[in-house]
Amino acid sequence: MNNTSIKIHPLPNDDKPMKKEVGQLALDIWQTDGEIVIKAPIAGVNKEDLHIAVTDDVLIIKGDRELGEDVPEDNYYTKECFWGNFSRSIVLPLEADTKNIKASFEKNVLEIRIPKTEKEKTQIIKIKA
Repeated sequence: MNNTSIKIHPLPNDDKPMKKEVGQLALDIWQTDGEIVIKAPIAGVNKEDLHIAVTDDVLIIKGDRELGEDVPEDNYYTKECFWGNFSRSIVLPLEADTKNIKASFEKNVLEIRIPKTEKEKTQIIKIKA
């Protein structure tokens, strides 16, 4: 198995207006010999409110989780859940086949599977005479 690391960093704001605070989505990411697997439990989100895109080698997951009530901060005993916009971006390794990504959303768990392609490690360059 190839030991390629995946870099993860917060997604900067883009053209979509977002609330003042953006949460970061928790992910589990692992690889097998043939694919990269990303799983994220996302309770309280409808499939229609999830947006997944890939640009070059960056996979972007964005969404919105609404509480549905306006609760004044003073009324909370405990506030551990994040409500509102969330996002996450992942820099994929070179062998990620970004043209064949598959995503599913069952039991409030987002699963993304990215096939790996074999990239040529060494390329021989011939010198012209």
